[in-house]
Amino acid sequence: MSGDVQTVFQRGFNEYYRQHNPSSVQLRAAFSIINCKTGNLGRNVSVCGDCGHTVIHNNSCRNRHCPSCQAIPREVWIDSRKAEVIDGPYFHVVMTVPSQLNPIIQRNAKLLYPLLHKCSAEALLQLCANPDIMGGVPGIIQILHTWGQTLNYHPHVHCIVSGVGLSPIGQLAKCNESYLLPLPKLMPLFRGKLLHHIRELYSAGKLSLPTQYQQPASWNSLVSALYAIDWAPYIKDTFNGNGNAIEYLGRYTHRVAISNSRIKDVTDTHVTFSAKDYKTGNTMEITVTLVEFIFRFLQHVLPAGCHKIRYYGFLNNRYKRRNLITISQLQNAELRHAFLANLNMAERLKNLWNIDISICPNCGSDKLHQLNKPLKKSG
Repeated sequence: MSGDVQTVFQRGFNEYYRQHNPSSVQLRAAFSIINCKTGNLGRNVSVCGDCGHTVIHNNSCRNRHCPSCQAIPREVWIDSRKAEVIDGPYFHVVMTVPSQLNPIIQRNAKLLYPLLHKCSAEALLQLCANPDIMGGVPGIIQILHTWGQTLNYHPHVHCIVSGVGLSPIGQLAKCNESYLLPLPKLMPLFRGKLLHHIRELYSAGKLSLPTQYQQPASWNSLVSALYAIDWAPYIKDTFNGNGNAIEYLGRYTHRVAISNSRIKDVTDTHVTFSAKDYKTGNTMEITVTLVEFIFRFLQHVLPAGCHKIRYYGFLNNRYKRRNLITISQLQNAELRHAFLANLNMAERLKNLWNIDISICPNCGSDKLHQLNKPLKKSG
C-alpha cells in the first residue's frame, strides 16, 4: 500500500517513542506531522452566500520540518529574494566537513550549526576580498542541510555567492564570470576557521564528546587528523542572476529531509523510499522499519532558534536595502520589489496556482466566504 511521511509517523511513532528519547523540538515536529490537516489542529469553515453550502478546511501544522507545509513559504521566499537578485553570475558552493566530525556536530548542534554558517561565510568573504579574485564584498545566501539521500547524517552548507559585489570604495567589483575562487585556497581557510572555534569550545569545556574522544590524547589525535586530511568544498553550478538563480536556490531553501514523492510504500511495519546513488547516478529503493525511518528523519530536526537560512556580505540584513540600492544605481537597473509578501493566503493561492477558494464547489458562485470564528480542534 502507498503512503507518505505522515502515514509513517502515524503508524510508527508510538513504537519509536518506546525505544528512543526524542528532544522536545523533535516531539513537536512529530506531533505536527502526525496531526497536520487531520482536524486535530483545528478547522476553518466557509459558507456560500448563495446556496448555503458549507466547506470545512482542516488546519495545516506549518512546521518547518513538515513535507506537506513548504510550498507556500517556498514561493513567498523565492518572490522576496527575486527583489534582491543583481545582474551578474552566481555560484553554488557547497561546504562539507569530514565524516569524523559528524558525531561531534550532531551532539553539539546548537553550538556548531551556527559555526558552520559563520565559518563558511567568513572563508568566502575573505577570499572574495582579495583583488585577484574579486576585490569586494559579494552577496551570499546560505542554507544548512544535515541529510544525505538515505536520511543519513551529513551536515553541509549550500552557499549561493554573487560574482558581483561592492568594493571598499562603493564601486562594483567583479570576479571572472566562469570562475569564482580557487577551491584549494577555500578548503584550508574554511577548515582552519571551523577547527579553531571547535578547539576553543573544547578548551572552555562546552563540547559534549562521544566516549572515544573524551580523553585528551584521543581528542588531540582527532584534531591532528582533521587538519591533515583534505576537506571537500566544491562548486556545484554557475548561473546568471537574471536567469533562474532564485528558482534554482528555492529547490534547497524549504526542502526537508525527504519529500512525500520519494515514499514508495508504507506497511504496518516498514517503509520503502527512493534514494539517488550519487556515485552511479542510479536511483535505488531502500526499505527500513518505521522506527528506523522516524529515527533517521528526526535527527534532522533543527534545534529551537537555529537558522536554516542566513544572509551575508551585501545581503547582510542590517545594510541590505542600502547596498541593493547602490548596486542597482551602479548597474543602471531598476530595483525589483517583492509581490507575494503583501498578499493574503487567498490571493497567494490565486496568483501562484490559480486556485480560487471563493468558488463554491456546490453552485459555482464566488460567494464562498470563511467564517470569522474557526472550529476548535476535533477530539
